[in-house]
Amino acid sequence: SVDCSFSRGVCDWKQDADDDFDWNPADRDRGDGYYMAVPAFVGHKNDMGRLKLLLTDLKPKSSYCLIFSYRLAGEKVGKLRVFLANKKTAPVWEENKGKDEKWRTGKIEIFQGAETTNSVTFESERGKGKTGEIGVDNVILISGPCPED
Repeated sequence: SVDCSFSRGVCDWKQDADDDFDWNPADRDRGDGYYMAVPAFVGHKNDMGRLKLLLTDLKPKSSYCLIFSYRLAGEKVGKLRVFLANKKTAPVWEENKGKDEKWRTGKIEIFQGAETTNSVTFESERGKGKTGEIGVDNVILISGPCPED
C-alpha cells in the first residue's frame, strides 16, 4: 500500500492552476500533522478548487483501491467530488452534505485497463454556506479490490 497522507506521504500532490482557489493545510485537532481543507468562506458560490494526486507506476490490467477520509462540516458547505484522469466527464465519487461534523471513509475502485489512470482529482465546489469546511486526509492506495467494511 502507498501512503499519500499529507503529513508524511510519499505521493505527488499538485494544486490545479486553472481552478478558482487552492486547498490549504489545516492542523488536526490532536496536533499530529495536518489535512487538506477548503474553508466554506473561500471564493464564491459554485467556485471550484482541485487537488490532484499524480499516480505513477500503476500496473496495467490490475485493480487498486483508493481509501480516504473526508469531512463536509457546516450548513450548505458545498460538494466534494473525485475524478479519475481517464474518466474526465463524470465524477467516480461525490458527496454533498455531512450528517454531522465527523470524518467518514470513502473508497474508490480503480481498475487499470490498457489505459492507465495517471491521476486522481479531489474537487471541492463552494456552496452557499459561510461556516464549516470540506476536508480530505489519510489518502491510501492499496493494490487489489477495496476491502469490505
